[in-house]
Amino acid sequence: MKIIIDEQGHSRVAIIESDGIILRDVQDALDLMATVQYNHDGVSKLLLHESAIAGEFFDLKTKLAGEILQKYVNYRVKLAIVGDFEKYTSKSLKDFIYECNHGKQVWFLSSREDALNALHAC
Repeated sequence: MKIIIDEQGHSRVAIIESDGIILRDVQDALDLMATVQYNHDGVSKLLLHESAIAGEFFDLKTKLAGEILQKYVNYRVKLAIVGDFEKYTSKSLKDFIYECNHGKQVWFLSSREDALNALHAC
């Protein structure tokens, strides 16, 4: 895993790069959040690629997405996930992504540029 900090003015975003899955469960999500905040002077905005997240996250029946995102909301950590979300056919997941994208805490976006813009704007 590699962490790159992108700065725009006073806003700092941690871009998490990984060749493999780094979020498999809630503890992994908490560990990632803590690692970024501790090693990068309190950065609380994360950008992560969909491929770094276990597939169970995108199956809402597992409740993994809700549990992980609730932790991030509770700790006021903003998260943008970049990927191709059109491939998912679940209406409930599409609705979940729509709602997240209209909030101010979590985004599911198709490009790194869009994700950085969303995170820097909040």
